[in-house]
Amino acid sequence: MKKILVVCLGNICRSPTGEAVLRHKAKQRGLDLIIDSAGTIAAHAGEGPDSRSVIAGEGRGYQFTGIYSRKITANDFTDFDLILAADKQNLRDLKAICPVQHQQKLVLFLSYANGDEAEIPDPYYGGAGGFNKVIDLIEQASDSLLDQLRLATSQTVVS
Repeated sequence: MKKILVVCLGNICRSPTGEAVLRHKAKQRGLDLIIDSAGTIAAHAGEGPDSRSVIAGEGRGYQFTGIYSRKITANDFTDFDLILAADKQNLRDLKAICPVQHQQKLVLFLSYANGDEAEIPDPYYGGAGGFNKVIDLIEQASDSLLDQLRLATSQTVVS
């Protein structure tokens, strides 16, 4: 696995946070991954991440430089090895437009977490606490996902 795409609705809160966290944690683990993010809609295309996401993320050492909102494209389903949806509605929206041969790439981001929550809640209309909760959930799922990838990579090298 080389390319991971994180997807939420508008690509300004949850998915750019997922991109920033995954990129940081992959680099810490020495994993050579391409990580990007997109939205299922283009309402914020070309905009940077929500300032509340940036404040919460930068407070934990994550960088949002170079991250801009974009809508998912047909090529993304071919180009990416794993597409992580923030919530069940995002997953349904992705499945509706994803070619059948790439459906297995679509999963809920929190399917990699060990917690009770299945979805990353949208913090857009809430306060700062919601943005911190998003980071907590994404950090847990990212750690688990990247540990699995590192293990798979080391087993492949050994074989």
